Amino acid sequence: MNKQKIILTVVVFLAVAACKTNPFTGKSTLNFYPNSQIFPTAFAQYDQFLGENKVVEGTTEAKMIEKVGQRIASAAERWLTANGYPGYLKDYRWEYNLVEDKTVNAWCMPGGKIVFYTGILPICQGETGVAVVMGHEVAHALADHGAQRMSAGTLQQLGAVAGNVAIQDPEKRNMFNQAYGIGTTVGGMLPFSRSHETEADRIGLQIMAIAGYNPYEAAELWKRMKAKAGGQAPPEFLSTHPSNDTRIANLTNWAPLAEAEARKFGVSSFQ
Repeated sequence: MNKQKIILTVVVFLAVAACKTNPFTGKSTLNFYPNSQIFPTAFAQYDQFLGENKVVEGTTEAKMIEKVGQRIASAAERWLTANGYPGYLKDYRWEYNLVEDKTVNAWCMPGGKIVFYTGILPICQGETGVAVVMGHEVAHALADHGAQRMSAGTLQQLGAVAGNVAIQDPEKRNMFNQAYGIGTTVGGMLPFSRSHETEADRIGLQIMAIAGYNPYEAAELWKRMKAKAGGQAPPEFLSTHPSNDTRIANLTNWAPLAEAEARKFGVSSFQ
């Protein structure tokens, strides 16, 4: 078997064998990095990050981040257990830290390691706003988005290798590399990333509602995000994230559904 066929066989095998069901959507996802492989690395990187940055401890805001995180994670576990996925979170090690940084951002690593930057707190405007962001970040971890991005990146690299092996002419190989890089990024990786963000918005909205936070506040937070950005954003098709307008519209439409889902868990009023 020549090199081209070997690489193609590997790519096809990985794509077929690496399917894992997302419990929140019921869809098969591309993921060939098991938790046992990716979580320890993520935990070590998280600890290193905390050691290199100023972690805010003991303040009202830091305690709020932890409180909201615990409520959101608990709500996620309740939903998973009720829907036939008990023990889904057994390998997760939830941790919530506030870091002194003006950046308007928060993030979550695989396995539940979360950081909020102080710069996003004015946009949150309190506990419910924090819950909007927290729900979104926790959803990334629940849906294995980090492992999926790594899996997609690996397939993208294998495709590039296959093309370079198959194309012998240097000029044609160079043209292939340029077209492949642009095509797989704009036509593949960026839409893939935007779909993750949209998925995290929807899952996060549902979880925050089950945790007792008002899902209708999510769209309001993104209106504040839009005002903060001041229109300075790339076109949606060149971005890793949906536009603010898209997110506001989605969250507005999904809020009644999240409210209805929360009522299944006995939540009749929201904070």
